[in-house]
Amino acid sequence: MAARLHRYARLFLVLLLAFGLGGCALFQARDPVNISVIGIEPLPGQELELRMAVKMRVQNPNEAPIDYNGIALNLEVNGQPLAAGVSDQQGHIGRYGEAVVVVPVSITAFSFLRQAYGLGQAGSLQGLPYVLRGKLAGGLLGTVRFTDEGKLDLPKGVYW
Repeated sequence: MAARLHRYARLFLVLLLAFGLGGCALFQARDPVNISVIGIEPLPGQELELRMAVKMRVQNPNEAPIDYNGIALNLEVNGQPLAAGVSDQQGHIGRYGEAVVVVPVSITAFSFLRQAYGLGQAGSLQGLPYVLRGKLAGGLLGTVRFTDEGKLDLPKGVYW
Protein backbone atom coordinates (compact mmCIF):
# COMPACT_ATOMS: atom_id res chain seq x y z
CA MET A 1 0.00 0.00 0.00
CA ALA A 2 2.79 2.43 0.93
CA ALA A 3 4.73 1.49 -2.24
CA ARG A 4 1.68 2.18 -4.35
CA LEU A 5 1.14 5.58 -2.68
CA HIS A 6 4.82 6.39 -3.21
CA ARG A 7 4.50 5.50 -6.92
CA TYR A 8 1.44 7.80 -7.33
CA ALA A 9 3.25 10.61 -5.56
CA ARG A 10 6.24 10.19 -7.92
CA LEU A 11 3.91 10.16 -10.96
CA PHE A 12 2.18 13.28 -9.66
CA LEU A 13 5.53 15.09 -9.28
CA VAL A 14 6.61 14.10 -12.81
CA LEU A 15 3.33 15.40 -14.25
CA LEU A 16 3.57 18.59 -12.23
CA LEU A 17 7.10 19.16 -13.52
CA ALA A 18 6.02 18.50 -17.13
CA PHE A 19 3.13 20.96 -16.88
CA GLY A 20 5.40 23.50 -15.20
CA LEU A 21 7.93 23.35 -18.00
CA GLY A 22 5.17 23.59 -20.59
CA GLY A 23 3.78 26.61 -18.80
CA CYS A 24 7.17 28.33 -19.00
CA ALA A 25 6.82 28.35 -22.78
CA LEU A 26 3.75 30.57 -22.40
CA PHE A 27 5.76 33.18 -20.52
CA GLN A 28 8.65 33.57 -22.95
CA ALA A 29 10.04 37.06 -23.05
CA ARG A 30 8.87 39.01 -26.09
CA ASP A 31 10.74 41.79 -27.76
CA PRO A 32 8.68 44.98 -27.67
CA VAL A 33 6.72 45.81 -30.80
CA ASN A 34 7.98 48.76 -32.86
CA ILE A 35 5.47 51.58 -33.26
CA SER A 36 5.76 54.50 -35.66
CA VAL A 37 3.13 57.19 -36.02
CA ILE A 38 2.84 57.62 -39.79
CA GLY A 39 -0.09 60.00 -40.02
CA ILE A 40 -2.78 61.98 -38.24
CA GLU A 41 -6.00 62.90 -40.05
CA PRO A 42 -8.95 64.99 -38.83
CA LEU A 43 -12.29 63.33 -38.08
CA PRO A 44 -15.69 64.95 -37.43
CA GLY A 45 -15.96 65.99 -33.77
CA GLN A 46 -18.79 66.96 -31.46
CA GLU A 47 -19.21 70.29 -29.73
CA LEU A 48 -16.02 71.03 -27.74
CA GLU A 49 -14.18 67.91 -28.83
CA LEU A 50 -11.58 67.42 -31.55
CA ARG A 51 -11.29 63.98 -33.19
CA MET A 52 -8.38 62.60 -35.16
CA ALA A 53 -7.41 59.28 -36.69
CA VAL A 54 -3.90 58.22 -35.65
CA LYS A 55 -2.21 55.93 -38.19
CA MET A 56 0.51 53.71 -36.79
CA ARG A 57 2.82 51.17 -38.33
CA VAL A 58 3.13 48.24 -35.93
CA GLN A 59 6.08 45.89 -36.46
CA ASN A 60 6.28 42.55 -34.70
CA PRO A 61 9.96 41.52 -34.18
CA ASN A 62 8.99 38.20 -32.58
CA GLU A 63 8.65 34.62 -33.74
CA ALA A 64 5.07 34.42 -32.46
CA PRO A 65 2.28 36.24 -34.32
CA ILE A 66 0.11 38.79 -32.53
CA ASP A 67 -3.66 38.42 -32.71
CA TYR A 68 -5.48 41.37 -31.18
CA ASN A 69 -9.13 42.24 -30.63
CA GLY A 70 -8.95 45.81 -29.37
CA ILE A 71 -6.61 48.79 -29.18
CA ALA A 72 -6.19 51.58 -26.65
CA LEU A 73 -3.99 54.70 -26.98
CA ASN A 74 -2.95 57.64 -24.81
CA LEU A 75 -0.93 60.54 -26.22
CA GLU A 76 1.02 63.00 -24.10
CA VAL A 77 2.64 66.12 -25.52
CA ASN A 78 5.10 68.16 -23.51
CA GLY A 79 4.43 66.01 -20.44
CA GLN A 80 0.67 66.66 -20.48
CA PRO A 81 -2.15 64.33 -21.60
CA LEU A 82 -3.54 65.40 -24.98
CA ALA A 83 -5.56 62.62 -26.60
CA ALA A 84 -6.98 59.19 -25.86
CA GLY A 85 -8.72 56.64 -28.01
CA VAL A 86 -9.95 53.07 -28.22
CA SER A 87 -11.06 50.78 -31.01
CA ASP A 88 -12.58 47.31 -30.97
CA GLN A 89 -11.00 46.36 -34.29
CA GLN A 90 -9.46 42.95 -34.67
CA GLY A 91 -6.34 42.01 -36.54
CA HIS A 92 -3.34 39.79 -36.99
CA ILE A 93 0.32 40.75 -37.23
CA GLY A 94 2.38 37.80 -38.41
CA ARG A 95 5.70 36.73 -37.03
CA TYR A 96 8.30 39.26 -38.16
CA GLY A 97 5.45 41.10 -39.87
CA GLU A 98 3.92 44.54 -39.81
CA ALA A 99 0.54 46.21 -40.21
CA VAL A 100 -0.89 49.71 -40.41
CA VAL A 101 -3.45 50.32 -37.67
CA VAL A 102 -5.77 53.34 -37.48
CA VAL A 103 -7.23 54.40 -34.12
CA PRO A 104 -9.62 57.33 -33.57
CA VAL A 105 -8.63 59.59 -30.65
CA SER A 106 -10.42 62.45 -28.91
CA ILE A 107 -9.00 65.71 -27.63
CA THR A 108 -11.15 67.51 -25.09
CA ALA A 109 -11.37 71.29 -25.03
CA PHE A 110 -9.62 71.31 -21.64
CA SER A 111 -6.67 69.28 -22.99
CA PHE A 112 -6.46 71.54 -26.01
CA LEU A 113 -6.44 74.69 -23.85
CA ARG A 114 -3.79 73.21 -21.55
CA GLN A 115 -1.61 72.47 -24.59
CA ALA A 116 -2.24 75.95 -26.03
CA TYR A 117 -1.11 77.48 -22.73
CA GLY A 118 2.05 75.31 -22.80
CA LEU A 119 2.58 76.26 -26.43
CA GLY A 120 2.43 79.94 -25.45
CA GLN A 121 5.32 79.32 -23.08
CA ALA A 122 7.27 77.10 -25.50
CA GLY A 123 6.64 79.30 -28.55
CA SER A 124 6.24 76.43 -31.04
CA LEU A 125 5.06 72.86 -31.42
CA GLN A 126 8.29 72.01 -33.18
CA GLY A 127 10.54 69.88 -31.00
CA LEU A 128 8.05 69.29 -28.18
CA PRO A 129 8.41 65.82 -26.63
CA TYR A 130 5.60 63.33 -27.05
CA VAL A 131 4.88 59.90 -25.58
CA LEU A 132 2.40 57.49 -27.16
CA ARG A 133 1.36 54.60 -24.91
CA GLY A 134 -1.05 51.86 -25.80
CA LYS A 135 -1.94 48.22 -25.94
CA LEU A 136 -3.10 45.63 -28.41
CA ALA A 137 -5.57 43.54 -26.43
CA GLY A 138 -5.18 39.83 -26.91
CA GLY A 139 -6.85 38.06 -24.05
CA LEU A 140 -5.48 36.88 -20.74
CA LEU A 141 -1.82 36.42 -21.73
CA GLY A 142 -1.78 37.91 -25.22
CA THR A 143 -2.02 41.66 -24.51
CA VAL A 144 0.92 43.55 -26.00
CA ARG A 145 1.78 46.95 -24.52
CA PHE A 146 3.82 49.52 -26.42
CA THR A 147 5.39 52.95 -26.06
CA ASP A 148 6.70 55.36 -28.65
CA GLU A 149 8.59 58.50 -27.67
CA GLY A 150 10.07 61.32 -29.66
CA LYS A 151 9.89 64.98 -30.52
CA LEU A 152 7.26 66.54 -32.72
CA ASP A 153 8.68 67.23 -36.14
CA LEU A 154 5.83 68.84 -38.05
CA PRO A 155 6.14 69.96 -41.67
CA LYS A 156 6.37 73.71 -42.25
CA GLY A 157 2.97 75.38 -42.38
CA VAL A 158 1.28 73.00 -39.91
CA TYR A 159 -0.07 74.85 -36.87
CA TRP A 160 -2.61 74.24 -34.13
